[in-house]
Amino acid sequence: MKGIVKQKVRVNRQIRANEVRLITSDGKQAGIVPFQNALDIAVSEGLDLVEVAPEAEPPVCKIMDYGKFKYEQSKRSQQAKKKQVTVQVKEVKFRPKIEDHDFQFKLKNIRKFLEQKNRIKVTLMFRGREIAFKDLGLQVMARVVQEMGDEIVVEQHPRLEGRTMTMMLSPKS
Repeated sequence: MKGIVKQKVRVNRQIRANEVRLITSDGKQAGIVPFQNALDIAVSEGLDLVEVAPEAEPPVCKIMDYGKFKYEQSKRSQQAKKKQVTVQVKEVKFRPKIEDHDFQFKLKNIRKFLEQKNRIKVTLMFRGREIAFKDLGLQVMARVVQEMGDEIVVEQHPRLEGRTMTMMLSPKS
């Protein structure tokens, strides 16, 4: 997972604090307790002392079953990953002198991609002397926007980069 820094949770003897704010196994606050007393309470209950907020002063520790805690955390992350929607960028290529049937076929593909909630990169490629007719390319791009109507949102208007003109479209939510 990009962007998420996974920090190591300290358990039992890994905790480096003289005093901790203790939360008992039933969720009640026991107040600020010396570390050794908190560890003794956890061991007597047959559970682990887990540091849940290391940045607090003093650190907050909870008495719990660490194995069960890790298992539930992994299940939660799997559920979050399952519900995550990935948006892809699909590319549809046009030419300045495209025939009507080809144009309609490519529009059908754009509609299919929009139904799948994908973004679309419309690319218009100029070859040879076609670059002199940039207005023809703009007409094709404008026709795509006109034909799609209110199904799309134009994220990036047509822009010429070298011999290619590009435009970004996304589905209307």
